[in-house]
Amino acid sequence: MAKGHFDVWAGGPAYERYMGRWSRLVAAEFAAWLDCPEGLRWVDVGCGTGVLSAAVTARCRPLSMVGIDRSEGFVASARATAARSAHFIVADAMSLPVRNGACDAAISGLALNFLPAPTAGVAEMARAVRPGGLVAAYVWDYADGMGLIRHFWDAAIEVDPGAAALDEGRRFPVCRPERLRAVWADAGLRDVSTLAIEVPTLFTDFADLWEPFLAGQGPAPGYVASLTPADRNRVRDALGAAVPRRPDGSIALIARAWAVSGRRPVHAESG
Repeated sequence: MAKGHFDVWAGGPAYERYMGRWSRLVAAEFAAWLDCPEGLRWVDVGCGTGVLSAAVTARCRPLSMVGIDRSEGFVASARATAARSAHFIVADAMSLPVRNGACDAAISGLALNFLPAPTAGVAEMARAVRPGGLVAAYVWDYADGMGLIRHFWDAAIEVDPGAAALDEGRRFPVCRPERLRAVWADAGLRDVSTLAIEVPTLFTDFADLWEPFLAGQGPAPGYVASLTPADRNRVRDALGAAVPRRPDGSIALIARAWAVSGRRPVHAESG
């Protein structure tokens, strides 16, 4: 049944219910980990609906925040709730519309693994920051630590073995600390560190967990949208049988993200 990838990102409200509500929790922890001073110039690469920009704005009070995303729908959602210091534009993460060294910090939340060349994308973020500037990101631990997605793909593969090719845990090996460190080093960054950030993902009932998969936002929901009604129901039933439920019907899972940070060298290395 599975053919191709289904990485659809377009609608802010649908994304919010599927992933944004959990990303918001991670973004707050990530901003606290960065612990940057006020008054810096930031660029948020792959800004989506502006979740990370908002968290950094609340915590770090930037002089300016520029959010960049290829999705017009996401950028529209980000603009609708933006702080006065934030500006959101539609642009390509692989070719940032930012002058060399124009920013103090370049950040990215849950977008790195969707770049066609992650190392080149991180090098582009490094180009945008001044010498000594910060480059940091976080990604879901799709292989082991993002319970919602792990349970989904295990259920989908049980029903449709061909779905294994779409499993984000297999597709995105960069979503592990050792790979993130390697990407940051290969992009020429120094003082690289990583951090595991775990947040609770509590669903009131199975419908609260399942229905966001029907909105088509992201790889797993995009896959669900490609199924026949009968196969969709089979995946739903397999997922429903797999997730742990509390006596009241609620479902408590854990989502782990890996964060990484590094600095652009102050002095260019001589060869």
